[in-house]
Amino acid sequence: MAGKTNVFLVLDNKFKVGAEKGTASTIADMETFSVSVSNGVETWTPMDTEGWQRALMTSKAITITLSGKRNIGDTGNDFVAGKLYKNGHDAEGYFEWEFPDGTKVSWDAAVFDIKNCGGGDSTNVGALEFDVISNGKPTVVAGNVVMSADVNKAVK
Repeated sequence: MAGKTNVFLVLDNKFKVGAEKGTASTIADMETFSVSVSNGVETWTPMDTEGWQRALMTSKAITITLSGKRNIGDTGNDFVAGKLYKNGHDAEGYFEWEFPDGTKVSWDAAVFDIKNCGGGDSTNVGALEFDVISNGKPTVVAGNVVMSADVNKAVK
């Protein structure tokens, strides 16, 4: 199929961090990310449904895992690395994920769970690996392109 489709490069995703939205900056040298959505669903089987189960989505949580290189002197990279020894609210900060279609999902107080800050083999470049864990309901701002159910077209 020729022409533009709804597929995109993973590198078109953008991530910003900071103490607050107004001071947020991108994180240099991130190489990979993955997203895990955890859903809470309560189920029950009332007698009036003749044995058929009912269900209701009751909760959600998102964890975004990013990994890359530790880049000393980059504002975003330094912000994340600075959470290494923090606990409580000190381990929180602003986090924004911008999708390729322009949609932005953000939290004012996401939790930064640092997994690796500088480790690796002696011949490696120091790593920065961390999870960003949702902390409450995110702010979602729709982008300028809405992906349609038809994988062959985008709606503007």
